[in-house]
Amino acid sequence: MFKQFKILLLLLMLIIPYHVLAYSDYIIASGENIGIKLNSDSILVLGTYEIDGISPAEDAGLIKGDKIVSINDIKITTINEFENIISNNSSDTILIGYIRSNIHYDTKIKLVNGKTGLYLKDNIAGIGTLTFIDPNTLIFGALGHEVTETNSNNILNIKDGFIFESKIVGIEPSRVNTPGEKRATLTVNNIFGKVFKNTNKGIFGEYNYTLNNNRLYKVADLNDIKIGEASILTVLDDDQVKEYKINILKVTDTSNKIKNIIFEITDNELLSKTGGIIQGMSGSPIIQGEYIIGAVTHVVINDPTKGYGILIKNMLEEAEK
Repeated sequence: MFKQFKILLLLLMLIIPYHVLAYSDYIIASGENIGIKLNSDSILVLGTYEIDGISPAEDAGLIKGDKIVSINDIKITTINEFENIISNNSSDTILIGYIRSNIHYDTKIKLVNGKTGLYLKDNIAGIGTLTFIDPNTLIFGALGHEVTETNSNNILNIKDGFIFESKIVGIEPSRVNTPGEKRATLTVNNIFGKVFKNTNKGIFGEYNYTLNNNRLYKVADLNDIKIGEASILTVLDDDQVKEYKINILKVTDTSNKIKNIIFEITDNELLSKTGGIIQGMSGSPIIQGEYIIGAVTHVVINDPTKGYGILIKNMLEEAEK
């Protein structure tokens, strides 16, 4: 009886699932500038307008920030689908299903000259920095923070997306209380990878472009990170990734797992070109010795020479969820 119990216990231990982190001990620290396009899982209302003195969308109660999810009870996610249904609609009234503050509503719009009076958007595009690529799984992570809807400042729920070639053509430096930015050209048809997730710890997806195994770094644990000298990898001109010196001031494993690293820029070349942290630098990998320890995420608004970073392990764990 006891022997049978031991065998049963062993079998149970073998079949009970448990989570094992699958990311590699060494990953590629990128620093490349990338274009980003994310397709929303709904159609975003940017605003309303009048037609012959009438605002049909406003009269129907729709406002900036609403998310349209259906027309005449047909689910839609793109503006093309929206326009096709309206153009084939035999009535001058349509039923709109929309989300506001996570609650579903329905309303009827009376078309004016076949138009709704809605300004709409179904995707968001911009630039950022590619943080890492796992050479074994080909999972990538970028930004270190979420992409938000411009109107509501809420995280964008996405259907899919992709990252692609982008080259820096200019820099607007940061000043106190005014973050600067990278200016870039975008080559949308040169795709580097597909995005499958947008979270508060970054965007993640599958990389399908050329790997640069010369930038392999060991993944740092919290206790591997030291106060003091480190560096970031980022692009300030064309597509050339360069290393710039920083100083780690504080490291914490906070409960929100986002602003874990506080640092200051010490590199004179970087400071002279950018004034500190600028928009488009989010995702720049933070390197210390043989380790990749994190990624740049935010600037300190009243002192752009200082910034925040997220621990690399927090990004990697999020990528696997």
